[in-house]
Amino acid sequence: MGAVLILCSALVATPSMAEPAKELFGAMSRPSAEPPAPIGGYAAGCIGGAVELPETGPGWQAMRLSRNRNWGHPDAIAFIERLAGAAREAGWQGLNIGDISQPRGGPMRTGHRSHQIGLDIDIWLRPPSSLDLSRADRESVSSVSVVRADRRGVTADWTPAHHAILRAAASDPAIARIFVNAAIKRALCEAEPQGADRAWLARIRPWWGHDAHFHVRLSCPAGAGDCQPQEPIPAGDGCGADLDWWFSDEALNPKPSGKPTRPREITLADLPAACRAVLSR
Repeated sequence: MGAVLILCSALVATPSMAEPAKELFGAMSRPSAEPPAPIGGYAAGCIGGAVELPETGPGWQAMRLSRNRNWGHPDAIAFIERLAGAAREAGWQGLNIGDISQPRGGPMRTGHRSHQIGLDIDIWLRPPSSLDLSRADRESVSSVSVVRADRRGVTADWTPAHHAILRAAASDPAIARIFVNAAIKRALCEAEPQGADRAWLARIRPWWGHDAHFHVRLSCPAGAGDCQPQEPIPAGDGCGADLDWWFSDEALNPKPSGKPTRPREITLADLPAACRAVLSR
């Protein structure tokens, strides 16, 4: 009888291991009951014991609340609190916060490939008009692109306050890197005086999209042994030839690379084994 039960349990577990992980994690509405722990990599992991960013706080408001993606590691919540203060010093009322992670992280049903371990944060480039928007308004209000249509520079919506907020974000010791549109990186490079400390610019990395928000990525917290860090950032401020490539025809108008292929679905079996326990707690 015991052997039959073991066999049945294995048969029940197998479909879950093969099921798309985005469905398993997307179905979780609350975090797991355990100490906070990022597990795996930013694009292949989960988070145990995530903390909820309050819908509204002193200097921020969480947007798109219906997505239930305002969960993260405590370091991410603390960073938002710090940067909200810097935003107010720069002249903004605060920050509009986009997606962080799902309650237990993991792949999402829509949108991001990353944001899986509670250490990625999207912050809108549109300053808040108020910090007491209704839940309905937080669904309908959108950010604004600060990148020109030709993708070679920024628009009149870009201000010194944007520069100051990104400098404050990239100077924070918890930051691994920040992703922005290449035109934003160029604007930062050109505006920062050559005689100033430009080390923070290295953490600002150009990437496709990111014209209406910047994507903050925190480093793995101290003691988080199951968290997989990224490779170190290259030397230099990133304002030289590497940045120039982003404005080449190859980057701005890439040629099709043949028949498009649909990415394979990430399953629970593709994630660290510890993520299975996160789903069950």
